[in-house]
Amino acid sequence: MAAKKSVLYLFDRPSEPVFVSKGDTNVRFEIPTEYLAERYQPLATDIFNRFGDETGELIKVSRISVPDITPLLELGRRDNFSLFIPRHRKLAARLIDIFMGMRTYDDFLSAAVYCRDRLNPNMFIYALSVAILHRPDTRNLEVPPLSEVFPDKYMDSAVFARAKEESNVVSSGSRMPLVIPQDYTATDLEIEHRVAYFREDVGINLHHWHWHLVYPFNAALNIVNKDRRGELFFYMHQQIMGRYNFERFCNRLGRTKRLLNLREPIAEGYFPKLDSLVAGRVWPARHANATLSDVYREQEQLKFDLHDLERWRDRIYDAIHKGEVVNDRGQTLVLNEEKGIDILGNIIESSILTANATFYGDMHNLGHVAIALCHDPDHRHLETFGVIGDPATAMRDPVFYRWHAFIDDIFQEHKNTMPRYTVDQLNFNNVRVTAVEVVTRGSKTKNEFLTFWQQDDVDLSRGLDFTPRGSVFARFTHLQHTPFNYRIQVENSSNQQRIGTVRIFLAPKFDERGLPMLFLDQKVKPKTNLIERRSEESSVTIPFERTFRNLEAGRPTVAGDAMEQFNYCGCGWPQHMLLPKGTAEGFPSQLFVMVSDYEGDKASEINQQNDGACADASSYCGIRDKLYPDKRNMDYPFDRQPRENVNTTQQFLTPNMMLQDPPLNIIFFIMRYLKLFCLERKRTQSAEVYLAHKPLKTTTRGAHLFFDKNVKGPTKGVLKRNPRVKIDGQTMRRSKDTRYLGVVLDEKRDFMTHVENACGKALRAMNKIINTGQGRFKLYMRLIKLYHQAMLVSIVGYGAGAWAHRLRQ
Repeated sequence: MAAKKSVLYLFDRPSEPVFVSKGDTNVRFEIPTEYLAERYQPLATDIFNRFGDETGELIKVSRISVPDITPLLELGRRDNFSLFIPRHRKLAARLIDIFMGMRTYDDFLSAAVYCRDRLNPNMFIYALSVAILHRPDTRNLEVPPLSEVFPDKYMDSAVFARAKEESNVVSSGSRMPLVIPQDYTATDLEIEHRVAYFREDVGINLHHWHWHLVYPFNAALNIVNKDRRGELFFYMHQQIMGRYNFERFCNRLGRTKRLLNLREPIAEGYFPKLDSLVAGRVWPARHANATLSDVYREQEQLKFDLHDLERWRDRIYDAIHKGEVVNDRGQTLVLNEEKGIDILGNIIESSILTANATFYGDMHNLGHVAIALCHDPDHRHLETFGVIGDPATAMRDPVFYRWHAFIDDIFQEHKNTMPRYTVDQLNFNNVRVTAVEVVTRGSKTKNEFLTFWQQDDVDLSRGLDFTPRGSVFARFTHLQHTPFNYRIQVENSSNQQRIGTVRIFLAPKFDERGLPMLFLDQKVKPKTNLIERRSEESSVTIPFERTFRNLEAGRPTVAGDAMEQFNYCGCGWPQHMLLPKGTAEGFPSQLFVMVSDYEGDKASEINQQNDGACADASSYCGIRDKLYPDKRNMDYPFDRQPRENVNTTQQFLTPNMMLQDPPLNIIFFIMRYLKLFCLERKRTQSAEVYLAHKPLKTTTRGAHLFFDKNVKGPTKGVLKRNPRVKIDGQTMRRSKDTRYLGVVLDEKRDFMTHVENACGKALRAMNKIINTGQGRFKLYMRLIKLYHQAMLVSIVGYGAGAWAHRLRQ
């Protein structure tokens, strides 16, 4: 396996020639002269002499009968590449076929090396990624996240000049992370910017990209034709829309408006502030109230008009109302309960699995293209497409959600024609859900989710062409939540064990049904059972480390199922975005829990044995080479209209369901920029504590908190009266009733006990300072960590700061 990892070095700095050393260990490819790009072949001797003396691992590339890639050269190396453009899809499919057709790994590596410097880097990386995921001899390899290969797709273009300066001037071990501002694409004057943190999140955009690697539009049939692929296209995007609307509600925005009329101006503008390092061009912006036009661009072989999109839409609606579609052989396919949504998904997307591309068209993909080219539909200004034209960046654009709200509306039209579920189809005889609660780890308050901002780093070095080696980090601020557990009490009144599937839905209490989080199999013994599951075990998410990670950290050490599933499960919703943001005062939400009969849930046992170690994101991405893990319709039991005379969720319930009451709250701790105020009440044994969020100016030199340890009795270690806080040489006084700074009071008001509980590993470092025997001592703010949710006072964001906690007796 170590030798087979050599193909991954082709992801390193994709615009640098393949003969330049790769990685921090100066790995080199020893290639035949004829594999050099035409530009370098006359210079072969000089190049091999210049780059051949570097020390490091040498990977020998064998000479093969090279494939004919002449048609693929139609897409220039400096052109932008889009999977939504039919011509680009066909070129990428041809390249995938070349890679998949290589009989051995060595032949595959040779073909990839030969193609790398000749073809468009974006198309090459896409095709190489798909091939690695689907070739039997490379399926255990981990495809690097696109944010490290093409970081220009995910961050402010201004960061790259700073990154090159940092890498050229500062040695690798001394480089500082480059902070990416949260507000670099717009200001608060733009109302849609309230949810920019969601749309522009690195993990969410990586999920969309990786999903299209696992489910490519066009390639060999055995790659494209995965179990229930069309239905999964519907379900995954429908869940994105449900979550996006939830996020909008938390930010006091209305539900996403469907893009129903293609001829009306699009109110939402978007200015992405991204540069394409491959093309050397700025990603085009879309001004507010832009209008769509007919598209005719000869260079991309694009020619369609808005009437085509409207005609395809009407034909699909007509098929839904008739309950059948006509395939390209003139045969009728019934849109029934079992297969209808899958057939419809393949038509709407559309992939090569569509029943009739000529008649039903390419509505979803070309809708993306029409919006992406609204600024230059006829290529008169030589502009490329906007961010909605690339799956890696499409979710950044507000109009992506308007377009998919319209796409989802078509699917819902079909779902509304399906028979309603009866009580027997919903019930699980002799099984009752009797209690549901959420427990946030480290907190004594139940049924409360806690969210906050957190900063983490992405290594840019893999994608910084022609710069010195060594890590260069970009620091992103993203949403995060405190880990929590579900506790579900289930009563089995039968005298035998039953197997059920636990389905959990989180929803705004008043507006939306929500997004499914878990599909879990659980044996239910007779009498009462307590089922407990951790939030990290969600079947829609991938671990946090797959977004912000060291590429080698956490990998299985041996080949086999664990390694294979580790890679395949790079597809999935990011764990740090599992929960919506909530609000400072608490956003009321409800959990719906259902235990369904596993006998009706399980997929066919054929090819389902010997399940691998991976349970990550199977709800959104499926399981490699196996049937989708749940036989029921995706989004069951909410995928159809409720039965007659059911008007509320409470009326919908059967004994095997429970709607949590009273509702839980999603509480967001406002720490951004240290400018906002937050009030929170906590009960101690004898007093009520008011926590006030106070901003303090600071610089990069840091902030110190001063404590007085010369206090006797149970409050040893607390601040003395009239404590002083020293920030960069300026002393600030607090009122007499201020007892604690930097941490939240525990019930005994014992500073040392609280620090032990709240700071964990930092305690040892703090004790070394506190136990020096000095009357006064200082604690560096960096020792006080954010990660314990009881610490409503902490350090986060773009500078250090402090919160004063007032104790009123």
